[in-house]
Amino acid sequence: MTVKILCALLLFINFSTSIYANNKETMIKLKPAHFKEEDFKSLLEKRYSCRLFKEKILNLDDISSILWAACGKKYDSITGATRTIPSAGATYALELYIVVGRNSVDKLKEGVYHYLIDEHSLGIIIEGDLRKELSLACLGQDFIAQAPVSLVIAAVLKRTTFRYGTRGERYVHMEAGHASQNAYLAVANLGLGTVEVGAFSDDSIKRLLRLDRETIPLIVMPIGFPAE
Repeated sequence: MTVKILCALLLFINFSTSIYANNKETMIKLKPAHFKEEDFKSLLEKRYSCRLFKEKILNLDDISSILWAACGKKYDSITGATRTIPSAGATYALELYIVVGRNSVDKLKEGVYHYLIDEHSLGIIIEGDLRKELSLACLGQDFIAQAPVSLVIAAVLKRTTFRYGTRGERYVHMEAGHASQNAYLAVANLGLGTVEVGAFSDDSIKRLLRLDRETIPLIVMPIGFPAE
């Protein structure tokens, strides 16, 4: 019985990624992350909240680096395969999505994409420029519609609460905070701007991104070249 429960849990955890990974035609392989060399103090001083963006096309390689920094896979000699952020009990509740505008990222059509962490790839979910709809879901914050791309950090709470009960919800929020700060610092390193947004309608974003009932949005981060 215990083996059956464990197998079911593993299937549940990997389901949202595997539905895209099994369709190789929809996957866009990303290049390895790249960052400029700079001291940590300088990077922290460069980080700020940006709400004005230029109409300038972003580089897909920069998007790749930001996604990897937020929640990418890495390897070390102690734990082997792990992530760029800590997660309670390595339960990894987060799922990342990007909303891309028309003529906003080179080599990438407008649409909603799911970041496939294991493959370091993007899986297309919806075609079309949905930045205005995302802005409306975020209670009419117009700068979200103006940004070329928005990163949406979502989570499947059950991956963590299955092990830690209701306390696990707090651990997931901590994990999302780690991902958001990593994204902030990656954006700063690449000469871009972003801001963390928490004011939005959960239901509207779930419908817009076609999230299943177990996945909840936690953070929206519009990204672009600063106009400030």
